[in-house]
Amino acid sequence: MTSPVVVTRHKALVDYLVEQGLVEEGAEVLEHVSASDVEGRNVIGVLPLSLAAHALTVTEIPLSLTREMRGKELTLDEVRSVACGPVTYTVTCIGGPK
Repeated sequence: MTSPVVVTRHKALVDYLVEQGLVEEGAEVLEHVSASDVEGRNVIGVLPLSLAAHALTVTEIPLSLTREMRGKELTLDEVRSVACGPVTYTVTCIGGPK
């Protein structure tokens, strides 16, 4: 089984994932992905549904962001303070092109 791919541009989130044992240090981290990057893989991050349908699973770490936190780079301490438990999804395309 292949290791998960992390899709994010936020370093503090990657640090949090390592700290929580969700990924290992040095895990593959991509800022932007295509269908071929996620095809059949476990993904940690947020994807549009059209890409999520290509992944085996998509796990997100919901963040309860305040209005002031939105749109800025968070520190690891800030991520810790707003992170909720991981939620994993499977997405299936049932109509149209995949």
